[in-house]
Formats: sequence, C-alpha cells, structure tokens
Amino acid sequence: MLDQLLSFSPNIGVDTLLLLPVLVALEVVLSADNAIALAAIAQGLEGQQMQSRALNFGLVIAFFLRVVLILTATWVVKYWQFELLGAAYLLWLVFQYFTSSDSDESGQHPHHGPRFAGLWQAIPMIAVTDLAFSLDSVTTAIAVSKDTWLVLTGGLIGVLTLRFMAGLFIRWLDDFVHLEDAGYTTVALVGLRLLLRVITPDFVPPEWLMVALIGLLFTWGFSKRAEPAELPLSETPSLDAERLTIESELQPQPEPQEISVE
Repeated sequence: MLDQLLSFSPNIGVDTLLLLPVLVALEVVLSADNAIALAAIAQGLEGQQMQSRALNFGLVIAFFLRVVLILTATWVVKYWQFELLGAAYLLWLVFQYFTSSDSDESGQHPHHGPRFAGLWQAIPMIAVTDLAFSLDSVTTAIAVSKDTWLVLTGGLIGVLTLRFMAGLFIRWLDDFVHLEDAGYTTVALVGLRLLLRVITPDFVPPEWLMVALIGLLFTWGFSKRAEPAELPLSETPSLDAERLTIESELQPQPEPQEISVE
C-alpha cells in the first residue's frame, strides 16, 4: 500500500515528503494483523527482554527477505506455488493456535501460540511469518519496480512500523481478553485471500473489504479488558496478619488500674 501510493507522486521531493505522514499512518493500520501475529509468536519466549530481542533480530532478517522478494517479484509471481506455501503457512499458524489449550502458570491469560526453548527458535519463525504476509502485496512491488528505491523505502518503513506495533501488542495481549483471538482471525483472512488468489483469482476480496473486516475484528478484540489477576494464596495469610496488627494498634487500650497498698 505504501509503495503504491508513493508511485502516485510524479515528482521526487516535496510531493513525496508531504505524502510520508499519510503513508506511515496507513502502514500502521494495514500492518496490524501482521504485528499481532509477530507479537503472539514472541510471547512464546519467557521474559520481556527475550521477546524484544526476538522481534529485533527477526525483523532485521525479515527486512532482507523483503528486499529479496522485491528484487525477484517479477519472477516470483510466475509461480503460484509461492503464494500457496504462504497461505498454507499462515493457515497452519491459525490452526495451531485455535486447536491448542496451553496457558500460563496462573491460568489467567491463556496463550495458545508456539512455545520456544531458546531465542534462535523464535527468530526464524518471526522472519518467515513476515515474509508470508509480504507475499500478499508482491504485485504492488511489481507495479513500482522501476522506482526500486521507493519500494525499498516502503519496506523499511513497514518493518520499523511492525517493530513498534508488535511491541505495543505484546503488552495489549495481556490486557484485552479477545485481542489474540481477533488477531489470529485476521491472519486466517490473509491466508484465505492468498489461497483464493491461487485457486480463483476472480473471487479475491478487494483491499477495502479486507481493511473493513480487520477493523471490525480489532474493535471486538479491544472490547473487553482482562480482569486483574488475584493474589496467590500464599500471600494472603501475611496480608491478613498485617491487617489484624494495624487494627489492634488502632483500638483504644484499657487504662492501667491503680493498686492501693493498705
């Protein structure tokens, strides 16, 4: 989308600079489904630091894969097998998510995505997932292939936007009950759209319809906040003891009785 709108500007300079804020805003909207998928994958690692590293390294590799895809786009579109593989991979992610029943230790917020024992297990999956999403817009890259630097600029902005949004979604996934389900449903829509392009290109839904459906799904995803987690039972006795101690200190103490000595 970013690359397509850049191609509408006939002059390189002021026109392009004026378009950039609008284009970045569009990238934020259109990359939401990709970002939430990457955030859910990163959540398979323990600890915020590991998740952040996985996103950083994974999206650096993803950018170079996007560059390869852009430079070979004319050749890639000749083979429907690439889109079929991308569709199968995205639909496999969705199937794995909705058929698993994993949850965290507290049982408060279920996580159905893949789990990883180490950082380098998550990084390739993040990069491949972004590549599968990029296949959906490969025809746009061909349309502006004569301005390769604009296409590459669009890819770079898209990757930076993804990193920012994925970081936000990692926090939001714990705050909103339906957000992860909504995100994976949008991944299913992208996978089905790729599959339709292979089987029946004439019935591929237009981009405006996809954006409208994704908007409705994310409205549902942000509709309900998660309830605060209850304190572990092991901490309850100490809190009760502290409360009883404070109450006893606030109660009036009986005055000492004088003892008379006859």
